[in-house]
Amino acid sequence: MSELISDALRLSGSAFQSPSTFASSVLPDIAEDSVAAVPGMLERVGMSAVEVLLQVPAANDTSLTLPGKADAFVSLDDESAKGIHMSRLFLGLQERLDCEHWTPDAMGGTLQIFLERHEKISRSASLAVQFELPVRRNALLTEHSGWRHYPVRSESFSTEGKTRHWLTVKLTYSSTCPCSAALSRQLIQQAFHEEFEGRSAVSVDEVSSYLGTQRAIRGLPHAQRSTAEVTVELDDSQSEYPTLELIDRLEDALKTPVQTAVKRADEQEFARLNADNLMFCEDAARILASELRTIDYVADFKVRVEHLESLHPHDAVAIITAGREGGLRP
Repeated sequence: MSELISDALRLSGSAFQSPSTFASSVLPDIAEDSVAAVPGMLERVGMSAVEVLLQVPAANDTSLTLPGKADAFVSLDDESAKGIHMSRLFLGLQERLDCEHWTPDAMGGTLQIFLERHEKISRSASLAVQFELPVRRNALLTEHSGWRHYPVRSESFSTEGKTRHWLTVKLTYSSTCPCSAALSRQLIQQAFHEEFEGRSAVSVDEVSSYLGTQRAIRGLPHAQRSTAEVTVELDDSQSEYPTLELIDRLEDALKTPVQTAVKRADEQEFARLNADNLMFCEDAARILASELRTIDYVADFKVRVEHLESLHPHDAVAIITAGREGGLRP
């Protein structure tokens, strides 16, 4: 039997190929060689939630290596093309974004790889990455601190040689209802009248002692955990993502971000800040928009705030944009 096999191989001569040679020479490329059964252009084709590691610039010229997920797409402008090459998107991510700091330039360079490798069928590309940025936050008054993780997303688009970069951050803060606060104050006033009605004079010490009792506080305003999702389009001159700076400025504008480590002194200070900064969702959206209009690197913006109501089973929402022609829409 072995002699028969040897003879067969000898007679076949150059027509015989090893398994590895055969595989490399005849692997079909359906996306390249086939025609679409139903022709038509597609705005985006690609992959979502690709697992990546991002080199995120940090303070003092250091960087953080953070896990993230990427959405990579190109357009399919050739109506007859069967499809794109998904692997070229994946490998492009590895070759550029995996090897550099996460910057607008790295995102734009990755888009160019996508387009160069689909030059015959695609004219536009998009890339988004998302991750959580860890930031150590100090307590309001005491010496303690703790970690906050901020959801971050960047999106870059390349169309006809023009590249745009968006940065989205999500904040969590406390909002105390102005209406509820006014109604609570009225109840406190009524309780005070009931306590001291008919008396011609009341000492400061008596009033102070009374205000420290449970019966003096007949009503409390409701507050709720609230979120703000803020998307900004970066100015063309911006070479870095100003992520932490943007987060800090927006939290400073709202004045009531949620806290990490909290002792009683910190909790009391948090209560004071809430009382000094009562806000409806409309107020919060306007406050953030007003701050964004003062930032030089912000070319456009969209703000969406949600107050996760403790009074209702539904949420209160407000949305505002810069209102620029062709810009971000609600």
